[in-house]
Amino acid sequence: MDNGNYIFFSLLVIFQIKHFLADYPLQGKYMLGKFKGGTEWILPLSAHSLVHGFFTLGILMAFSRGDLWYLSLIDMGLHFSMDRINASPNIWGKYKIDDRRFWWALGFDQMFHHLTHVL
Repeated sequence: MDNGNYIFFSLLVIFQIKHFLADYPLQGKYMLGKFKGGTEWILPLSAHSLVHGFFTLGILMAFSRGDLWYLSLIDMGLHFSMDRINASPNIWGKYKIDDRRFWWALGFDQMFHHLTHVL
């Protein structure tokens, strides 16, 4: 494996770990407020998306000259948008765990985030 492939593969693994940490262990009770209706979801989802953006920024700073910092803002914005679609009680959040559409929505959400990291 040449150096470029090694770095690309390493980044994919690092982004997978980043995604797991930010989406599960670091997503506390407050951030789960992203499932609320009205406007109560905005701050919890913003906090959750900031965690993703912060970790992405750290990865970008470690693996680049710092000139790709703006990609952390894109990651944060895409994460915010996709999670709102998935959590909104008026969109995909209306599906319950025993509905197959819940699993399709969750799977699409995760795929979207992973493809964001690939891009």
